[in-house]
Amino acid sequence: MADKPRILLTTPWPERAVMAMQNHFEIDIHAGPLPMPEDRWLQALQTYDAIAPTVIDRIPAQAYRASENRTKVLGNFGVGYNHIDIEAARKGNLAVSNTPGVLTDATADQAMGLLLAVARGISLGDWHIRAGEWRGWNPTALLGTHVTGATLGIIGFGRIGQAMAKRAHFGFDMPVVFHNRSRIDEDRASALGARQLESIEAVLRESDFVSLHCPGGGENRHLINVHRLRKMKPTAFLINTARGDVVDESALAEALKNGTIAGAGLDVFEDEPRVHADLPALKNCVLNPHLGSATETTRTEMGLMVMHNLLAFFAKDPMPNAV
Repeated sequence: MADKPRILLTTPWPERAVMAMQNHFEIDIHAGPLPMPEDRWLQALQTYDAIAPTVIDRIPAQAYRASENRTKVLGNFGVGYNHIDIEAARKGNLAVSNTPGVLTDATADQAMGLLLAVARGISLGDWHIRAGEWRGWNPTALLGTHVTGATLGIIGFGRIGQAMAKRAHFGFDMPVVFHNRSRIDEDRASALGARQLESIEAVLRESDFVSLHCPGGGENRHLINVHRLRKMKPTAFLINTARGDVVDESALAEALKNGTIAGAGLDVFEDEPRVHADLPALKNCVLNPHLGSATETTRTEMGLMVMHNLLAFFAKDPMPNAV
């Protein structure tokens, strides 16, 4: 190509990923306000050959009518794509790619960190010190929940779910039960100390900790609702590093307040960056601002994966991670 394709990044990326992109493309970066406003989207669709959105973007319907736009491909910066209307993209001939695999370990690490933080009162202990409320060691103060040997339930046993099982089973001797829409090879599950159960409810009833690793959107919206929260043990904890809309936040806030479950660790929320008004005041809930993939190494690799997908698209080759 004589002229480099023009690409818009809807948010700033790590520097090394941007520099790599600049070797192949003409790059512009939307620095704010975030998420990118609709008028900027409409302008960009007529200005750029590709746009690289993220989970925070609200993509207008015009984006999916590729024949009317200069933009013919969305190189999504992230593995999840429930913010993209894939059916509309297919009908409108708009190509879409994502970044699977590269953020598996970082997200599983984050889920395990949230589990430990809420079970052992790590965040609560930090808060006590910063608030000046610590009065010294006490044998009955801030007693947490024992993690080693407890049962972990996983909803969604893909790459990240399996990485979470590996950490829990080999790191903390946790037996693992899981539910997945499709059957997982029994030998593969057994190697991770895991058993597949036939229903979500069966996993909820058996687990001391429940970690969500399923896609968001569609039929998974409010997968964890008031009825399913009541299936959990009152001593159990819910961990969500998947998508915010998988959990009914109002139902969860009520369950945390009334003792239906013991606690929660949340990295994602229904209407980011808005968080349900009741959650920040609950000391049995650890809140993180969507940090699952937030290591410099992982976010850089995500950008490089977007780059390789777009290079393939403009070379008229199949994209390695087409959705």
